[in-house]
Amino acid sequence: MHTPKALVIRTAGTNCDAELCRAFEGAGASVDLVHIDALCAQPAKLDPFDLIGFPGGFSYGDDIASGRIMAMHARERLFPALHDAAKRGAAMIGICNGFQVMTQVGLLPGPMDSESAPAARVALTDNADGRFRDDWVEIEPNPESVCVWTQSLASENDPRILRLPIANGEGRFVARDHHVLDELTANHQIALRYRDDINGSMDRIAGICDPTGRIFGLMPHPERAVDWNRYPAWTRLDDSVRANPTPWKTMFRDAVEAVQSTRA
Repeated sequence: MHTPKALVIRTAGTNCDAELCRAFEGAGASVDLVHIDALCAQPAKLDPFDLIGFPGGFSYGDDIASGRIMAMHARERLFPALHDAAKRGAAMIGICNGFQVMTQVGLLPGPMDSESAPAARVALTDNADGRFRDDWVEIEPNPESVCVWTQSLASENDPRILRLPIANGEGRFVARDHHVLDELTANHQIALRYRDDINGSMDRIAGICDPTGRIFGLMPHPERAVDWNRYPAWTRLDDSVRANPTPWKTMFRDAVEAVQSTRA
């Protein structure tokens, strides 16, 4: 069987790239970690990859706005190559800063109808309380979502297990208008919600996908929760729970299996 190839795109200020590489490897993919400048110089380097990841961190120090500089590099130099990757069925994920990047590049919420980057229709902005939030939060998967990354999560409902760490000051999800939000709902693109209103996000949205379900962005950090011993109070979980993979490790496996099916 074909071993899927994953690309993790790093730059100055990304700090979760190693964790994302490890998550892909644990899900059965081979992984290359490549600087965005190398990709901008040769966009065809994207062609062999089945999975593409934009990691979290503070790319370029978020000096202008969160993810803005990295996003503009990708939007101006890589969008046609990313468009082609999406059309051939590659799965993509952007986590925290990576989610911020993907919305500004034009990868989310989609659809990607042309090789020209569309105008942004959603964004991640300042948390409603104006504070940086560093915490573990409870997540609600949307069972109606088309997101290939979250299909196995739909049957899980234990809030002790469906938890993820967050670390952001600009994590509040907003749409350009309610028509965009209605479209996301109608197309089943809302993949994850916060169980509680933690930052003022519209409809408590924690993650969305594009209409194909293969391009996925979320603010919480699943790559930091692929092992049970990363969970708070993990020793209190039943042995029967810990005998299985964490839901977030399964999430990465779902994506790897999806691109394997496409190849087949």
